[in-house]
Amino acid sequence: MKIKQLLTAAIAAAFFSTGAIAADYSHSTPAVQGYDVVTYHTDKRPLRGNGNFVATYDGATYQFSSAENMEIFKANPDKYVPAYNGYCAFGVSVGKKFIGDPEVYRVIDGKTYLNLDAGIQNEWLKDVPGRIKTADGNWTKIKDKNPASL
Repeated sequence: MKIKQLLTAAIAAAFFSTGAIAADYSHSTPAVQGYDVVTYHTDKRPLRGNGNFVATYDGATYQFSSAENMEIFKANPDKYVPAYNGYCAFGVSVGKKFIGDPEVYRVIDGKTYLNLDAGIQNEWLKDVPGRIKTADGNWTKIKDKNPASL
């Protein structure tokens, strides 16, 4: 009877410790829902990246549609990372952090700005310079805050 209990305990310990180990490997956050951030600047529309071409920058994992785009990103990541780390530009302008939709965007003065959806983007487009100025000021205050706390 004791051998059966020891065997059960050993199996349970192995099962639960494997889960903990697996969690240790998953500290990277996928950026821009897997879209290739270089394609915002080079293509007519953004393309999805894939797991064959990956780079990590500032705690986020970026996927690319080609090795060339990955190397372009690595050479100058700040140029390609969307404003506000991909949070909705309108949301940041009102002091909030909403997930930006990778297909609802504008490139303004070489920087990619994502928005929550087309309706929100229409509001943002009514005063792009003003919204960017306000969002830039807000970002310094909220960038390290949990979105749920805002």
